[in-house]
Amino acid sequence: MTRYTAGPADSPGFLLWRVTLRWQREVARALRPLGLTHVQFVLLASTWWLNGQGQTPTQQAIAAHADTDVKMTSEILRKLEDKGLVVQRMDTRDRRARAIEVTETGTALAQQAITVVEQVDADFFRRAPDSLTPALQALAGLADD
Repeated sequence: MTRYTAGPADSPGFLLWRVTLRWQREVARALRPLGLTHVQFVLLASTWWLNGQGQTPTQQAIAAHADTDVKMTSEILRKLEDKGLVVQRMDTRDRRARAIEVTETGTALAQQAITVVEQVDADFFRRAPDSLTPALQALAGLADD
């Protein structure tokens, strides 16, 4: 038994799952020529954004910004460092933490990837109602409660 009379077609969770997976496949396909996975893009772009706001964030701050697991964030940032896209230095405020900065190469790739992903978003969501972004922002706010 389900509370949704039409079954999964009425379930907001199932609908969100399906839409999210389709959107993620489109983003992954668009990022592939740039040599980035979706999560690498998110963490590179988040770090680039935070650097642009005058911050030299720690791995934990980047994970909080992107809402990703701290351990996974650390692993991905290491991969980005291996690619020469970020540098990690000991944080002067906390010797256990690493401060992260995007390199010049990383900055150029982040900006290129952001343009690519913004185009995917524009194409993917072009027929969505104008209320989609405010609805998603409300849902994101629920997660913060």
